[in-house]
Amino acid sequence: MATINPAYSRLSAGYLFPEIARRTREFQTSHPDASILRLGIGDTTEPLPEAAIQGMQDAVAKQGNRETYSGYGDSEGQTPLRQAIADLYKSWGADVHMTDVFVSDGAKSDSANLQSIFSTDNVVAVQDPAYPVYVDSNVMAGRTGLKNDKGQYEGLVYMPCTAENDFFPEIPGQKVDLIYICSPNNPTGTVASRAQLEGFVNYALENKAVIIFDSAYAAFISDESLPRSIYEIPGARKCAIEVNSFSKTAGFTGVRLGWAIVPTELEAEDAEAGVLHQMWTRRQNTYFNGASNVVQAGGLATLSEEGKTQTDELVSYYMENARIIRECLQGIGLTVFGGKNAPYVWMKTPEGISSWEFFDKLLSECHVVGTPGAGFGPSGEGYFRLSAFGHRENILKATERIKKLERGF
Repeated sequence: MATINPAYSRLSAGYLFPEIARRTREFQTSHPDASILRLGIGDTTEPLPEAAIQGMQDAVAKQGNRETYSGYGDSEGQTPLRQAIADLYKSWGADVHMTDVFVSDGAKSDSANLQSIFSTDNVVAVQDPAYPVYVDSNVMAGRTGLKNDKGQYEGLVYMPCTAENDFFPEIPGQKVDLIYICSPNNPTGTVASRAQLEGFVNYALENKAVIIFDSAYAAFISDESLPRSIYEIPGARKCAIEVNSFSKTAGFTGVRLGWAIVPTELEAEDAEAGVLHQMWTRRQNTYFNGASNVVQAGGLATLSEEGKTQTDELVSYYMENARIIRECLQGIGLTVFGGKNAPYVWMKTPEGISSWEFFDKLLSECHVVGTPGAGFGPSGEGYFRLSAFGHRENILKATERIKKLERGF
């Protein structure tokens, strides 16, 4: 008799973004003439860089010729792409080798799949608020109990990120085993300093813990004093895994391409250097046949000099959107964070209005969709996220509508 995984029943509700889509769909059905502008989900809107298009077209053409046709590739990814990613990290001053890089279909998948090489007994610490996949995937894996009346899953260690600590958590006061950190942060749009990352690296080294570091928005950092990779921190190769992707930098949200970095020096409490790297290699060889050859060619093209120029232009476009949103909110007296080195603007909701209430208010009065902070964790209550991913004309329309909210506070 087949039985189900009971851990799924511990999930308290639907995944955040489908819930936003459901509420938006219901509003649109009851208000068919409403023109809804979506600043909620972090989905790119502008065309792919020309270099990526050309790279994929060339790869497709090769698939139509017997002499250049390619079938299965290495599950770790094509060597030229892995080397180009390692070179990108070296340009940031980060210590990454080609053999550390594992190409995948995205950072979201990796951040969940990496759990499979760690025991379900591991104690997991997450930033709060956090990208939902960090929490939900650990619930599904069976590392937690039920959600309590504080909105926290029993067994997880929540690391509050608040205005008081500049939205970066304090080092855990207890021993934890896996630590999720995202910088630039989704949802708060803030970036960890070098000193803050050094503190966590030192903690992980002392406690034989492993940091899973999500740097998917690293390309949006313009402040040269801020680290783009945890491997800029000495000792990180022994205690950290990093995930990143082409999704936001090159607009590959629908194309799908990312990578995980699992250094050979990485250690765990019961695993010497090399073991975790071997385990992840075996996991990928068993579960994954590698990212699309065509898509990898597109990703490699974006890492050429021409491709980097084009992706930089794309990043600048979205960051100008972020500036427009940030200045609009500040102009009507709201407290705003982020939006300077990340494509997300994190705002404090008006006094007495919960994050979901503000979602409804923004949707009903402005026909603008954002993301309620409570959907990212208990510490997100009282905050709201707006995404800079969108057509410029829609960003301008949305901010003009939002300005009219001032009278409603």
